[in-house]
Amino acid sequence: MRRREFITLLGAAAAWPTASRAQQERPVIGFLSAVAEASARAQLSAFRRGLSEAGFVEGQNVAIEYRWAEGQYERLPAMAAELVRRPVSLILAQAPPAALTAKAATASIPIVFIVGFDPVGAGLVTDLNKPEGNATGMTLISTVLGQKRLEMVRDLSPKASVVGMLVNPVSPDAVSEIRSVQTGAKALGLKLVMFNASTPAEIETAFDGIAERRPDALLVGTDPFFVSQQAAKIVTRAGRLPFPTIYPFREYAVAGGLMSYGANIPNSYRQAGIYAGKILKGASPAELPVMQPTTFELVINLKAAAALKIDIPATLHARSNEVIE
Repeated sequence: MRRREFITLLGAAAAWPTASRAQQERPVIGFLSAVAEASARAQLSAFRRGLSEAGFVEGQNVAIEYRWAEGQYERLPAMAAELVRRPVSLILAQAPPAALTAKAATASIPIVFIVGFDPVGAGLVTDLNKPEGNATGMTLISTVLGQKRLEMVRDLSPKASVVGMLVNPVSPDAVSEIRSVQTGAKALGLKLVMFNASTPAEIETAFDGIAERRPDALLVGTDPFFVSQQAAKIVTRAGRLPFPTIYPFREYAVAGGLMSYGANIPNSYRQAGIYAGKILKGASPAELPVMQPTTFELVINLKAAAALKIDIPATLHARSNEVIE
């Protein structure tokens, strides 16, 4: 072998351990989700965009391991335990059930969560501005917006007296959301009737009950199982009812629902990606305040309104951020 070829091979061999070590040291994010992969594409895209803004690109200098509970929340503890054993560098917890499970699974691995309830009241952090523990993230504060949606019921149906609400009783944010809506209903002189559903079959049964009870309007709860896997079914069934249904997220209005009011979900996932990148660079979750949305989207679907023969008041038109023709 020629001397030059030998030196070249020797240099390559010396580089192999370095390359292998770099690959091993590449941080790994555990993406723990309460929903299904097919329903989270927009959120994933936004999360990756935030990661990229922070200097991390999946497959290049960061790896992501995904665990999808697909609405079966009882699967989350085993998934979280698996990520902790690996161990991953950080856990991204999508939706309240995943966030609470991740928090219970580890006190040392950093957690970035996206939830709709109050993370202080739920025990995820001790303070929004100073989380102090191993978790921080984004709150959509969706559960407290039920009162605003009730006010929109008044705008649509001034004579309404009974409002139905579809909720998932096994969701960890159900209690706080129901309590908030009950407070708003009492203040407006409305009677609130609850309809429970935690499976596709129970959604069908619930809508049968709603059609029989015939409230003056319906609110759909913020549970991730509803929006991630059952949005089309819920919108279809609600469209057959002779009264308005108001939803918590834009995705419902895009799917054909009458009206939605809530935070911009993709923007929150982008922010979560930025936070994840900061933590991978050495920031402590305890020093990153929990972020809250500063604006909320009112989306109106005029096609759905026409099908229901509902005239959207000018006051709601003026407040809308998006009108779907």
